[in-house]
Amino acid sequence: MLSPAERRQLTLLSVPVALSAVLEAAGVASIIPFLALLSDPQALDKSVWLRTAYHTLGSDDREQFFFAVGLVVLVLMTISNVTQGLTTYALLRFSWMRNHTLSTRLLEAYLRRPYTFFAENSSADLAKNLLTEVQQVVTGVIVQGLHLCARALVIALVAGSLLLVDPVMAVGVTVAFGGLYGAIYMVARRRLSQIGDERVRANSARFKVAADILAGIKELKLLGLERSLAASYATPSEVFADRMAKNSIIGAVPRYALETVAFGGALVIVLYLLWTGRALEESLPVLGLYVFAAYRLLPAVQVVFNGVTTVRFNLASLDVIARDMEEALRDGEEVVATEVPTLPFTESVSLTRVRYRYPSGERDALSGIDLTIRRGEWIALVGPTGSGKSTLVDIVLGLLAPTEGTLSIDGRVVTLVQAWQRNVGYVPQQIFLADDTVRRNIAFGVPPDRIDDARVIEAAKIAQVNDFIAGELPGGYHGLVGERGVRLSGGQRQRIGIARSLYRDPALLVLDEATSALDGATEAAFFAALREARRERTVVSIAHRLSTTRSFDRVILVEHGAVVTEGPPLEAIEGRGSFSVLHRGVAA
Repeated sequence: MLSPAERRQLTLLSVPVALSAVLEAAGVASIIPFLALLSDPQALDKSVWLRTAYHTLGSDDREQFFFAVGLVVLVLMTISNVTQGLTTYALLRFSWMRNHTLSTRLLEAYLRRPYTFFAENSSADLAKNLLTEVQQVVTGVIVQGLHLCARALVIALVAGSLLLVDPVMAVGVTVAFGGLYGAIYMVARRRLSQIGDERVRANSARFKVAADILAGIKELKLLGLERSLAASYATPSEVFADRMAKNSIIGAVPRYALETVAFGGALVIVLYLLWTGRALEESLPVLGLYVFAAYRLLPAVQVVFNGVTTVRFNLASLDVIARDMEEALRDGEEVVATEVPTLPFTESVSLTRVRYRYPSGERDALSGIDLTIRRGEWIALVGPTGSGKSTLVDIVLGLLAPTEGTLSIDGRVVTLVQAWQRNVGYVPQQIFLADDTVRRNIAFGVPPDRIDDARVIEAAKIAQVNDFIAGELPGGYHGLVGERGVRLSGGQRQRIGIARSLYRDPALLVLDEATSALDGATEAAFFAALREARRERTVVSIAHRLSTTRSFDRVILVEHGAVVTEGPPLEAIEGRGSFSVLHRGVAA
């Protein structure tokens, strides 16, 4: 998941991590001569190293030398702590920037997936992966992993220093601390994996329930379902909280057992030193070293253990992110630059022997479709619900690739779908509006400083929404529409959606029941303005009201995934011939 540049950064971070560990071990080791001098001033004459340092400094004052040794220890400890602070800053900075890069990379991976991926996956689950699972990977795997490695190196060097002083006690302490933590981890590791998987599932359920509740708030309040739906959220939320708590408990509680062992170990060391016949003043430097080493080692050992348990717990999140990225690389579409040239469209759009079956479908949604739409022609698609109209439109839009057959423009098979889509404007029945101004919603995706306000107003006029925006909406074109356009009526949202599709002046405009919320007069005025604005514009519309087809050149009846018949609007409206089915399945 990390890029080559990020791997190089991670490798470079090993330098300050190693330096920090060496300095910390040096700080621990430097305490030995200082404690030796404090407990026995005659140690200066007994130690070759201390005697050499004393004569090298050329000082005749032993107290000044003791002070100098203490100052050296203080300087080493200060340098060690400053280095650790800077190293921690570098590690945290690297780790949290990966939260940005990984979430961005995952979003790009999702955007490479075909349209069918989004039709088959919950948007709440994808948002959950982007916003929380990536963070779990960063905090629970990357951050913990880096701290684990840094502290493990410190432990190794400090333990090595102890080994040089007294091998028996060093081995005893290592076995005691390591054995305790190792035993706890071996018991808990399977449980950690299990609760990690359960946390991911509970988190998915939380996001899905919350998204459903907030999306259906109007019906929810009318039906008085606040209490019951809040309870439906509480169940996965409680599981999520419980699993997070259990992971924290498993990682934190052993520390208290270790502190007890460490205190008991200090007593054992004293007894061991006395048992070996050493005088207390002789043993004090060694004992002091172990006390100071324990002061340094205990937090480091706890960090390592907590890191190991946290990484194990969060492997489920890592699996989710890694799987989604790998699938995007394997199955994703190539993302091209937004400046891709527009595919010329001067004659016709053709579907030839098109068959389509959804990945999870058991039968074909479309079969044997042969259809040609001439440039400038207005086509209305009609038919019963589930007949395949929307699937047919999605293939024309380039959102779905035919299972068999071809989509051709001016006789040339479309190979770069993004180039064709530069010609297309699309208005769905359910309009998406961002929680932003009307101006930015109409020019959706265009940087604010590059919006052409004249085109915004012209598109709004054709969509029959300019009078409302300029005369009634607070703030006019700079007024906010609210989340999903909650401050607007259904017809107003639909007309702003139409204006958005017209802002880019598409050669082909596809309307998926896009005027269903408009009254008859407004709908007629819109179609008249649309023809007047650009007569060579091609329009394809899914219509459930037969009156909508009056403005069109040709009506095509789709039934059971096939084109049954086609003809002029009057035949469809009157229900003549094969169009008689419309009076059973489509409103007049």
